[in-house]
Amino acid sequence: MRTYLWLALLVSVTAVSCQPTADILRYFQNPEPQLTLKPKLTTADRIAQHGYPAETHEVTTEDGYIITFFRIPYSHKLQNQNAYRPIVLIQHGLFSSSDGWMLNGPNDGIGFNLVDAGYDVWFGNARGNTYNRRHVSRSTNHPYFWRFSWHEIGHYDIAAMIDYALATNGQGQKAIHYIGHSQGTTVFFTLMSTRPEYNEKIKTAHMLAPVAFMSNMSDKLVRTLAPYLGHHNGYSGFFSDQEFIPYNELFTKLGYNACAPQSKTHKLCSSIAYMVEGPESNTNLTSLTILAETHPAGCSTNQILHYMQEQQSGCFCMYDYGPSKNLKLYGQATPMDYPLEKITSELHLWYSDNDDSVAVEDVERLADILPNRILHHMEDPTWAHGDFTGHIEVKKYINEPIIEIMNKYEEKM
Repeated sequence: MRTYLWLALLVSVTAVSCQPTADILRYFQNPEPQLTLKPKLTTADRIAQHGYPAETHEVTTEDGYIITFFRIPYSHKLQNQNAYRPIVLIQHGLFSSSDGWMLNGPNDGIGFNLVDAGYDVWFGNARGNTYNRRHVSRSTNHPYFWRFSWHEIGHYDIAAMIDYALATNGQGQKAIHYIGHSQGTTVFFTLMSTRPEYNEKIKTAHMLAPVAFMSNMSDKLVRTLAPYLGHHNGYSGFFSDQEFIPYNELFTKLGYNACAPQSKTHKLCSSIAYMVEGPESNTNLTSLTILAETHPAGCSTNQILHYMQEQQSGCFCMYDYGPSKNLKLYGQATPMDYPLEKITSELHLWYSDNDDSVAVEDVERLADILPNRILHHMEDPTWAHGDFTGHIEVKKYINEPIIEIMNKYEEKM
């Protein structure tokens, strides 16, 4: 939810900027440089801008959602298109998309670092975000399109992308490496526990800010709303089966122009990072312009409700539809727990003390259940939830260690 808060704060603070009234009037009276966006770029466009080969792919899930995702097949620096290139799938968090991995550019972006290390890199997208608003029979204008949570993203979308990448690579590979952030970890846990045969298709998996158990999370917004929305009741029923924070051109223009380097309000972005990440923010502020241009990417309200149910129940369990439907679907009045003990693939859990979405106690509880996991505790006491993808030294503390682990795995093959 961090992205939504960031953008909401951005608009509100921009609206009450302390600039003199005359300056504000001139700002809005000169719309050409201030309110004109360049054409919206896709993830493939952003990859190609840095000289890398970029591909766009589509796969249809078992339940009819058409998933668009992106690939950097090889490194133009290595010219290794004919060499063996292990596959890695990188999956974004809630409210995000594959564009989120473009924020740090070619020097510090984990996808670029991986492809330059000899990997075949795929950037996944979840149903319902900017890139995935199509279904074989359902319209986005109908609630049925949005009747999914992160359960379906894991159970269907991630499975489809893994199978497609393996089939498309053309080198006879049987398994991939996986990297997920926040919701990108939740969907992995979902797939590997409900379809345990997919563990055989994973070499190493890296969970950045792993979200499963949520009892001890300190996020104030979630803890305020979850008592109302985290149960099957009238509040959650009113909120369910809808699109949440879709891509909006006006909203994007406001964020983009406020964070653009030449903008009079550019310094506000630093303030927003301070308000969201805390007094010792590690955010790479140069990425905020792209962030404002591409986020939020949209999702279903059910994804949010499912997380709030987790926070309230203290369990990592399936979606709560209410006793009647639960009995029909699960054979019991309450949702079934995900059988985490069935996740046998090699898991690396990356977590920190200053993450208000992922408490250390909850990660430790998760680790106690997983049969094959390695813990990576961030030593920096200021390391926050968004730092796993946007820290100014993410290459040193996250990207390079992950690549080293993956390389060691490949050397043993």
